[in-house]
Amino acid sequence: MPAFEFVKSSYSGGNAGQECVEVARNMSDTVAVRDSKDLDGPILRLTPIAWTTFTRDL
Repeated sequence: MPAFEFVKSSYSGGNAGQECVEVARNMSDTVAVRDSKDLDGPILRLTPIAWTTFTRDL
């Protein structure tokens, strides 16, 4: 099983300690989201449709 390839959000600040979100979209059936300050923490897994709806509604 391939690993998630997380990318930091362009809206995240570059300074340490700031709120940061990383998103992995390298899987065809899952979009994964995590807190970049807690790499071993929980990962939120969404369907691509749910991710699109979430980002559209922001």
